[in-house]
Amino acid sequence: MTVAAVSDAGPLIHLAEIGSFEILSTFDTLLVPETVYKEVEAGGVPDELADLSYGLVEADESQVGAEELDAGERAAIAVAEERGIVLLTDDLAAREAASDAGIKVHGSIGVIAFGYAQRLLDRDEAASLMRALQRQTSLFVTEAVVERGIRMLDEQ
Repeated sequence: MTVAAVSDAGPLIHLAEIGSFEILSTFDTLLVPETVYKEVEAGGVPDELADLSYGLVEADESQVGAEELDAGERAAIAVAEERGIVLLTDDLAAREAASDAGIKVHGSIGVIAFGYAQRLLDRDEAASLMRALQRQTSLFVTEAVVERGIRMLDEQ
């Protein structure tokens, strides 16, 4: 089964912050809207992005009318909806807007769980990375969400 995804800036930044950018390679196709790339570039593009196979795509973020979302989140949702692929985002409002549109969504914790499911990580590595997201990154994630992610590993 081929799995394609489009990412907004959050997972790109947060996975880079814990040195686990390579997990994104578990997706057969990874797309990054140009708007998202510019957002990431403004904060300094992670060196690992150069080693990752991804497609830079144009997106019409005006198709997504959620004003509470930034341009990158709207662009990523537009691409996910147009192509029928998974959206990678850590933003709650973006997750809700995408879910309302019938788009499958994974955050950084979900990306780690997917890496575990694809046997890129063992259970302890995946659990450790999930905890690192909470403790070592700019992502706000509660202990309950981390523990739920670790339970997901045990259920696979």
